[in-house]
Amino acid sequence: MQEKDILNDAINTTKTALNCYNTAITESANQQLRSTLQQLRNEAEQFQYQLFQTAEQKGYYTPAPTANASDMQQVKSGLNGANTKMQ
Repeated sequence: MQEKDILNDAINTTKTALNCYNTAITESANQQLRSTLQQLRNEAEQFQYQLFQTAEQKGYYTPAPTANASDMQQVKSGLNGANTKMQ
């Protein structure tokens, strides 16, 4: 395998693990287990970000262009509206 493929595989595997942690956290009634899973998720998020930075630095990944303030406010308003409807 090429370095790029290995790095992309590690990023995707970490993303999958993050989804599994999130599911386990939301389904856990035991506070101690929930806290442990949250800690593991946070560590996995940091690792995924380090992998992302490496991929970006090596030119293996080009992030989407930065959104302008108006676009970000529109998304935020939409998400806040969705949260209000759920309550």
